[in-house]
Amino acid sequence: MTFWGRKVIAPEMSRMQTKIGSDHTNNQIYIERVSSNRTEALFLALMVIPLLLLLWRVNSVRWDFFTAVFLFFFILFFFYSLNYRILVIELTSKSLKLKFGIFTWTVPMDNIEEYHLDEIPLFMRMGGAGIHFIMIRQRYRASFYFLEYPRIVISFKKKIGPVRDLSFSTRKPDEVLRHIQDLVPANAST
Repeated sequence: MTFWGRKVIAPEMSRMQTKIGSDHTNNQIYIERVSSNRTEALFLALMVIPLLLLLWRVNSVRWDFFTAVFLFFFILFFFYSLNYRILVIELTSKSLKLKFGIFTWTVPMDNIEEYHLDEIPLFMRMGGAGIHFIMIRQRYRASFYFLEYPRIVISFKKKIGPVRDLSFSTRKPDEVLRHIQDLVPANAST
């Protein structure tokens, strides 16, 4: 199977594509495309409900405040259902790049201080899917995630704006951590 003209390993999950190895044009070490049927179903339901309410409201009352509210939520969840379908994790020799639709976050390898599996309470993990900004242990964190997959946390040497940590979902946390360990300068720890 090829992916953007390159050979791809296609594991048991048909919706995930992983590429491991060296790409000499951009020093790409690892790429993973993570998607979630559960998240797609959730956003689809959250999109269809306001659409049905919008259609009902337009047919019965025409336009009023609630019609506008239903239209707003339909547009919002339509955007979510398109934008948060696939999380792309890309490791190069110089950076970690996360891409969720139109949003991209790039961390230079020399700004990574610590990296480990995310260990936060269940109720904090179940806050949704997509991109969230939350305070965990007195540190402001950006999270790129799906509900059902493990997360990795990266702590920054120098914060980026108010953000001091970045977490993201992956289906292969051990493999991603191993690659990060190989790429991060020796003074970083796990």
